This record gives sequence, C-alpha cells and structure tokens, in this order.
Amino acid sequence: MLNVAIILGSTRPNRLSEPIGLWVEAAAKKTEGWNVERVDLRDWPLPFYQEAASVMQLKGEYSIDLAKEWSKKIASFDAYILVTPEYNHGTSAVLKNALDYLYAEWNNKPVAFVGYGSVGGARAVEQLRLVAGELQMADIREAVHVANPWMLVKDGVFAAEEFHGKKLAALIAQLDWWAKALQAAR
Repeated sequence: MLNVAIILGSTRPNRLSEPIGLWVEAAAKKTEGWNVERVDLRDWPLPFYQEAASVMQLKGEYSIDLAKEWSKKIASFDAYILVTPEYNHGTSAVLKNALDYLYAEWNNKPVAFVGYGSVGGARAVEQLRLVAGELQMADIREAVHVANPWMLVKDGVFAAEEFHGKKLAALIAQLDWWAKALQAAR
C-alpha cells in the first residue's frame, strides 16, 4: 500500500482548498493500492519556523512538540498532493512554513500539485517546484490548474469541469508510478 497525503494549503475562512481538496481526495481514494489521508493545515498550527539551527542541522531534534508530531505525520507518507492557492504570485505562507519545518521526512518522495487562483495557481505551483527540489522531492510534471475557482465552487462543492477530471486522472497515474518507484528505491 502507498500512503498518500492530500495537504490543504490554506487556512483562511471560506478557503477554496477544502472543496477542491475533497474533490481530489474522492478521486485519489479510487486508486487501487492507495491509502489516502487529507491533511488540513488548520489542524497543524505550526508557529513560524524559529529553531536555533537549520532544519537539516537539527536532524529531527525539534524543540516544539507540534513539530515532532508533524515530523511523524509527514514521514508516514509515501507521496503528497499539495492543494495550493495563489496569493500575490506565490503559495500561501502557511504551506511554505509547513514545508520548511521538515527536511528528511520529505526526501525521496514524489509530490504533485493542484493549484487554484486567477491563473490556476500556476505561479504558486512553479514556486513550490523550486522548494520541492531543495527538499529532494520528485515533483511530477502533471498538475491541475483551476482558474477562477470561485466560479466553480457552489454551496461548498467544487464543480470540476471535464478537463479538470482528465488532468487529475493523469496526475494520479503519474504520482502512482513515481510513488511505487521511489518506495522501492527507498
């Protein structure tokens, strides 16, 4: 079994990462051999990173209990799907901070992106690809970009269009391949 996390990258009230994340989760749960868990950053109120050393130097010796729990949670997964908003041409501060808290826990695992915003979260996804590289993650090519998502969420439900579904299916297939390959390599 592959343990796959769908990480909701916004904690704002009325956020769109929740309905979009639920849509991703429903599709991911249909994937044979996947154990899927939605990880909501609202449940992980990590303070801004403030350790005395870099995360690589700490080697898992975090001073904050919540960081220790976050480390265990993230280490338990084989692959990740990040659902990210685009704020001011980048990802959310809360998602970037959650990524920055850890290092080895992310290493040698694949990551996929579902972005949303006025240009489909494309700039946030590109920013996250740079971060993923530094965390030694394998960022897969396929991504879902939801442009103008506020027009596609009705009563808390994301009304995906056909092309969104096709892109998500391609993302899941590619993530599955990479997750299996890297799990075997680890």
